[in-house]
Amino acid sequence: MAGNESGRYSDYVSGSGELGKTTASKAGTGAAIGGGLGLLAGLAALAIPGFGPVIAIGPIATALAGAGIGAAAGGLIGGLTEAGVPEHHAEYYAEGVRRGGVLVTVRTTDALADRAADILDDAGAMDVDERASQWQSSGWKPKHTSKFTDDRKFEGERKMDVVQEDIQIGKREVGRRGVRIYSEVTEKPVEKQVNLREEKIRVDRQPVNREAKPGEIDTFKEGQIELTEKREEPVVSKTARVVEEVRVGKDVNERTETVRDTVRRKDVRVEETGGTHADYDEDFRTDYKTRYANRGQSYDYYAPAYRFGSTYANDQRFRDRDWNIVESDLRRDWESRGQGKWEDFKDSIRYGWDRVRGRR
Repeated sequence: MAGNESGRYSDYVSGSGELGKTTASKAGTGAAIGGGLGLLAGLAALAIPGFGPVIAIGPIATALAGAGIGAAAGGLIGGLTEAGVPEHHAEYYAEGVRRGGVLVTVRTTDALADRAADILDDAGAMDVDERASQWQSSGWKPKHTSKFTDDRKFEGERKMDVVQEDIQIGKREVGRRGVRIYSEVTEKPVEKQVNLREEKIRVDRQPVNREAKPGEIDTFKEGQIELTEKREEPVVSKTARVVEEVRVGKDVNERTETVRDTVRRKDVRVEETGGTHADYDEDFRTDYKTRYANRGQSYDYYAPAYRFGSTYANDQRFRDRDWNIVESDLRRDWESRGQGKWEDFKDSIRYGWDRVRGRR
């Protein structure tokens, strides 16, 4: 089938065109002439409502011409569907014909279907789906839906839905290993030696009997001299140390005194919390290889001890307590489990404890 709006294919139907002349000239060639005349005899010129004139042959021509299908069943698209063209391709094919293409359909066996497709490809057949995508990107829009209309009913009709799952990927937070940071203030005793001075006033009186010198006549005027004894005491300052020296011509005694006080220091201690045994497993295995690999026991033999220490390091009862304080309690709990002597597993338990506390 091809569009014939300009009438360029009309002479093919009458046999006056190049195709008709070539076929007639071979009238003496037997079978070839029968095929040629059969082809010409099957050509039909049709006027499709809403589309225009076309020439067609074969099932498509029959479908378009018979019983007014072309007008009653949706024009060219309805005729193509009636001729066996898949419904979702019918509008694509109709648009291709409207744009000057030629639609060729082939009836063949399954065994020859691939061969027929190869021949059409070699002759320049286009991919209608690809071409339709290009048309749509340029603004062309199909007018018909590719789905069967709900008013088409079939006897014994049954339906099976196609269900497709969509996936939504979200996120959630999962607690793993964590850290708790503490600030601690410690006091450190200090002592320093301080040298202190103590003054004593000395008054000496000596009897004298002599005449006053001319410069001493003014001594009859009233006057006074004051001296004050002073002594040093330790002064504690945590920001500065002040030393004062006073010299007034007096005896000074020095003494040594020891001063004791405290100074403070704030440290930061990091403690890991919230970890699972799996989080520390690699560290436990490394410690095992270093400590026990040559003792003839596998890692699984010591694994319960590592887990015991890490579990109790996170236990609320022991979280803020030092190992030396809680060791007796841990030993009692361990030995009550019947998993071996404390001394055989103590180092593994202590490693698990320290690893969680951030000391390893």
